[in-house]
Amino acid sequence: MGRMETTKVDGDDMGLYVATPEGHGPFPAVAIMYHRGGIDAFTRDRADRLAREGYIAIAPDLFHRYPDVENPLERLDDLELEADITAAVTHVSAKPAFDGKLAIMGHCMGGRVAFLGASINPAFSAAVIYYGGNMFKVWGKGKTPPFQLLSGIRGPVIGFFGNDDKNPSPDDVTKIDAELTRLGKAHEFHRYDGAGHAFQNFVRPEQYREAAEKDSWARTIAFLKAALA
Repeated sequence: MGRMETTKVDGDDMGLYVATPEGHGPFPAVAIMYHRGGIDAFTRDRADRLAREGYIAIAPDLFHRYPDVENPLERLDDLELEADITAAVTHVSAKPAFDGKLAIMGHCMGGRVAFLGASINPAFSAAVIYYGGNMFKVWGKGKTPPFQLLSGIRGPVIGFFGNDDKNPSPDDVTKIDAELTRLGKAHEFHRYDGAGHAFQNFVRPEQYREAAEKDSWARTIAFLKAALA
């Protein structure tokens, strides 16, 4: 269902996995900020599932600047990520089948990136966060950690977290929850006992938790249907 496409960021090529629903649309869209596995079987599966639900799904390759680095996650820079997010928004916005309604979703490191994108880019009217950690520090040349940018969020947020996770820890999740409440941002957080980090990731069976995966995905689709109606 999906295919790789290419756009330009700061003069360089960036790949994007794009899955489009059948039919002519118009369709709302979801930008997927992937986990450390990149555009792997899990990321493609989430995009394809979203397309079957009636959403254009677009997953930019956030590692495109570091193709030969063994662990590109350690090289990520918040300013570069902001540029990548903007390029993905521009790419999907140019599609004739796009109806103008856009959400951002992220898993693991992508959960942090999704919080960042929802806070700094006005194109996003909803955000779906899966166990995004490292919210309290900057990456690379960034000036402000995502936690301190949450006031910029313009739409509802839904978040999913494992109570056995260490990053974000349950205390971290409580702190983010309290800050969104203080800021008056519409949000709902769901926490799962017996689940740790990456509980949706079927590529990692030692971390995958079927009950939490199915419940969180069903809630995600219901949330998107309401938020992007």
